[in-house]
Amino acid sequence: MQIGIVGLGRMGGNMARRLSRGGVRVTGYDPSAAAAQALAKEGAIEAAASLQALAAALPMPRVFWMMVPAGDATETTFEALLALASPGDLVVDGGNAHYKDSERRAAAALARGIEFVDCGVSGGIWGLEEGYALMFGASDTAAARMAPIARVLAPAPDRGWLRCGPPGSGHFVKMIHNGIEYGMMQAFAEGFALMRGKESFKLDVGAIAEAWRHGSVVRSWLLDLTAEFLAKDAELAGVAPVVADSGEGRWTVSEAIEQGVPAPVLAIALMNRFDSQGKGDYAAKLLAMMRKGFGGHAVTRTP
Repeated sequence: MQIGIVGLGRMGGNMARRLSRGGVRVTGYDPSAAAAQALAKEGAIEAAASLQALAAALPMPRVFWMMVPAGDATETTFEALLALASPGDLVVDGGNAHYKDSERRAAAALARGIEFVDCGVSGGIWGLEEGYALMFGASDTAAARMAPIARVLAPAPDRGWLRCGPPGSGHFVKMIHNGIEYGMMQAFAEGFALMRGKESFKLDVGAIAEAWRHGSVVRSWLLDLTAEFLAKDAELAGVAPVVADSGEGRWTVSEAIEQGVPAPVLAIALMNRFDSQGKGDYAAKLLAMMRKGFGGHAVTRTP
């Protein structure tokens, strides 16, 4: 089995390593030649100098797997691969694309006789050793071709991967997955902040997190990670209270609005991320001035 991977960053590089360890022959291309050469020196991939070279190195019918950022990078790479691909080839998008874009890309590929798979990938930096959770959308034919690859990338050949439905469904499920992730993270963050704030009890939040890992109904990988870093630094010294959002949370909330389905936890978790980025600062200033206006309350001035 041979596969071509486009995008050898943190996720793509580790996926290439896991595939190689599983006996898959990997040819890889990245705009950064250094990234490709580093993996080649490890013996994880055969480096290609260009997309054209990548296409020429793969046996037909070919499998191209994109691991590039959502948006313009995905669109540009997809169009380039579509121009290089031949009928019967398979293009997999393993990034976090919007599912409606994936539906459109699948239709464009199908018109040329090319299979398209949208694959949501979860596992982060731990995926190399633990395996990746894979959720993909594909036709019956493409799903059959994806299965051997999924068995290598997943935590085990018989679990951790799923053909969710037709093209578009994989990225849809991954979008909802990430929305749920926002809500779970927010709940843990608020709960531990409340415990930390109860100063009279002098609670050891690191010890509490560790205790909850065993037998508690809230035990989870997120709790495992939380217990690990709290044990090292419960004060979180030097960590700025800024939380980025990758976009999938926004898409999930937009989907809830589009469907008219209530998703208040997911929406509030997203809004809290915006607030941490300083996007609520102007509103807070307005509130302070309104409070001064009707009640004569003091306003805290910046230095």
